[in-house]
Amino acid sequence: MEKVTSADGTTIAYDRLGSGHPLILVGGALCDRHALRPLADELASDCDVVTYDRRGRGDSGDSTPYDVQREVEDLAALLTAFGGTAAVYGHSSGAGLAAIAASQLPVTKVVLHEPPYGPDDVDPTDDGERVLELIREGRNREAVELFMLMTGAPRPDALEVAALPGVAELAPTLAYDFAVMAHEANTPVETLRAVTQQTLVVAGTATAPFMLDAAHRIVSILPNATLTELPDHHHVVPPEVLAPVIQAMISMDTLSG
Repeated sequence: MEKVTSADGTTIAYDRLGSGHPLILVGGALCDRHALRPLADELASDCDVVTYDRRGRGDSGDSTPYDVQREVEDLAALLTAFGGTAAVYGHSSGAGLAAIAASQLPVTKVVLHEPPYGPDDVDPTDDGERVLELIREGRNREAVELFMLMTGAPRPDALEVAALPGVAELAPTLAYDFAVMAHEANTPVETLRAVTQQTLVVAGTATAPFMLDAAHRIVSILPNATLTELPDHHHVVPPEVLAPVIQAMISMDTLSG
């Protein structure tokens, strides 16, 4: 484990492995840096990979009040550790954060894996309020269960995730993910238009319908993007399937298709 210090003084913990194209992996809700380690292991043959604990998680610090821009600054600190620039992969709400960061920072390429932008006619603050209420009441496991149900997970899967060791302790950071995804709107058009880097949008055909819809919607907004659908895959894709898709994009001079 290594650490960098973000602009506001918060310490951000990260692991770095492999060699080749510099790449930062940004985890989604309820994930620390270890959640993406299997993917990093698959990528390490061709990439210099960083997985990190987003603020408030794992071995990273935190500060109050929370602001999405602080997480962008965390990524800026990691880019500095890389020598100033790197490609970025983000999964789920981590893809939402990756898009915001790529609109501001010297990121080389971007992979957005199922950012959960909801339909534009739904108020993004409505669905999460009960989750936040449960967190305020200290009912973290119930908050995780409800959040998982919101994402389209079947109830048995939601109960299983909530019972995993350490997951309930991460529940308070769901507020951060909600803030990231509500940064501008359900579909942050202006932010996406500012992501001018080569961008690959990834979605599984068996994922929640709103996530697949979002992938199709944003690829038409991003200035320099293409879409890859993974047949019969859900929101979480096996690393051995996902890694070659990322590696191919990172190593390409131009996107095709």
